[in-house]
Amino acid sequence: MKSELKEISPTQREIHLEIDADVVKAAYGKVSQKYVKRANVPGFRKGFAPLDVVRMRFSEEIKSEVLQEVIPGQVTAAIQEHDLHPLAEPHLHLEDQENVKVNGSQSIKLHVHVEVMPEIPTPKYKGIEVTRRVKPVADGEVEDLIAERIQKEAALIPVEGRKSKIGDTVIADLEGVFADEPDADPIKADDLEVELGGEHIEVSFTENLVGVEADEEKEFTVAYPETFSSEALAGKTVHYKAKIKSVGRSEVPELNDAWAKSLDEGYKSLADLRKKLKADLIKYAESDADARLRNNAIAKLIEDNSFEIPGVLIENQARNLLNNFAQDLQQRGVDLNKVESQFIEMAYSNMRTQAERDVRGALLLDKVAELEKVEVSEDEVNEEIQKLADYYRASAEEIRNSLEKQGGGVENIRNNLKTRKSIEAIIAKAKVTEGEWIDESVGQPSSEEKPKKVAKKKAPAKKAAKKAE
Repeated sequence: MKSELKEISPTQREIHLEIDADVVKAAYGKVSQKYVKRANVPGFRKGFAPLDVVRMRFSEEIKSEVLQEVIPGQVTAAIQEHDLHPLAEPHLHLEDQENVKVNGSQSIKLHVHVEVMPEIPTPKYKGIEVTRRVKPVADGEVEDLIAERIQKEAALIPVEGRKSKIGDTVIADLEGVFADEPDADPIKADDLEVELGGEHIEVSFTENLVGVEADEEKEFTVAYPETFSSEALAGKTVHYKAKIKSVGRSEVPELNDAWAKSLDEGYKSLADLRKKLKADLIKYAESDADARLRNNAIAKLIEDNSFEIPGVLIENQARNLLNNFAQDLQQRGVDLNKVESQFIEMAYSNMRTQAERDVRGALLLDKVAELEKVEVSEDEVNEEIQKLADYYRASAEEIRNSLEKQGGGVENIRNNLKTRKSIEAIIAKAKVTEGEWIDESVGQPSSEEKPKKVAKKKAPAKKAAKKAE
């Protein structure tokens, strides 16, 4: 075997390989004898046909099998000889493929294309200039949180002596039948809450449920426009029957010290509640500023350090991103079979751009970890597993077993910790300045939990009924 290595690019290698005629001849004889033993040739008993006749009758089959017998082992040997570590299966190209002879009269020449990991250049990561900007907390944000918090405590008080009106909440059992599809599964929901005049309530529901009272039955028809948000209902006409169970008015507690104390969260007064909510918002703003700082530093690291990325790594990451996107669409109720191919192609193109940044960033952070001698101890891994156990209210052993069943779960935690520490090393050597807040959407949500907005509780209802509203 003769082989010559050529560097096509930092990620591409090409081996010019020549397989000796003696090796080809030996394989030709071995394969030919196998065909002689099993070939059925007219005029001869099985296994007794002349060798030359078998070779002539099964020439293409024998040629194909000889190539399969010889080439893989020779390619593997050549790759090992040149100490290459392919990222994917090598691509092979036979010279003069149509006229290749496998009878041992000549050698076989081919080109082997191999994609490899490039040598990552020492990145410029020391002294990256980034600005940390903290969003100031306005008093209105605190009041918004309090307003939403008190709304959580709202109670539905039954109305007496009158029929329903705008602002009331009607609770009803609902059944809807499609006018054009009477045999289709009906829309059903029990204990459906309809806030008359509510922002997210279909106008027809408000119009038809104003003026009703408990124990009343009401029938009405809704013709949904073609542009309706629910694809299942867009352009459809539905006949509804509603059994009114109750009519109520939402009442919220009075905003005072007594209400604040009743929250069972240690608040001493309404002023104390405001103070602690503002502290939470400030904490979130600081955490969010740190997250933005890290994201901006990594973005500059990627922009300032250009090198060729192996295509196979980009493709793999792009497919992962596209699969995640598809799963998200399915969870939102989108039928992927109805998604246009042009949309998929556009999404995939965008995914490839993001995938290249993801891969470049990961490779650069690995290099930083190497230069900074970043290590992750077993204690740090155990601590992270314990955090997961606390969050999911499980034992550390249960979490570890679950991660191991997923395949690579514990190692993923180790890699995440390594990445985190590498980013910390970059920030520690960066030139960080504090700047005024600029209202623009950059970075990603911080890892700290923002004080949650509290939505009004609703009675459970089936998905189709929610779409109907």
